[in-house]
Amino acid sequence: MRFCSSCGSARIGLRVPDGDSLPRHVCEACGEIHYQNPKVVVGCLPTYGERVLMCLRAIEPRRGLWTLPAGFLENGETVVAGAARETWEEAHARVDVGELYTLISLPHINQIYMVFRATLPEPAFAPGPESLEVRLFDEHEVPWDRIAFRTIGRTLRNFFLDRKLGGFPTRVSALERRPPAPPELRGAG
Repeated sequence: MRFCSSCGSARIGLRVPDGDSLPRHVCEACGEIHYQNPKVVVGCLPTYGERVLMCLRAIEPRRGLWTLPAGFLENGETVVAGAARETWEEAHARVDVGELYTLISLPHINQIYMVFRATLPEPAFAPGPESLEVRLFDEHEVPWDRIAFRTIGRTLRNFFLDRKLGGFPTRVSALERRPPAPPELRGAG
């Protein structure tokens, strides 16, 4: 951080403010504390019958891999409205958003994923500007080796398991940074 967004001063220091326990960027001119908090990613796990709607990413990161429609929550938006908006933007699909299904913390990249179960009232969808293709998958058709993000893989695996078990509890978990590959596997494949 170089400049205070409140007063424009370039005198920003890193210190623990009174009453706090973590170092923060603090403006030495006006005293403004600049908190840095995790980004919230919201999305849907849309279903039509037994099939799940997925998007083939047209943008980085992970272009050319499959995901559920999801993206960053906007200021002034509820998590449910954000999940529905992301589904429309990425899959041109209108959904009935249901209960929160997965809440996954990714502390190593300062993100929190919130995925809601949703239903498509009709099988109407098309690629949005961030998707190359959008389609419905039965469980056996899911391209497991081409899933864009670990959060999505975890969400889908839990969904298919929970569907077999007959209930959908809210699943709260965390994904930590992956350890580096052993030297003999780096650059392979």
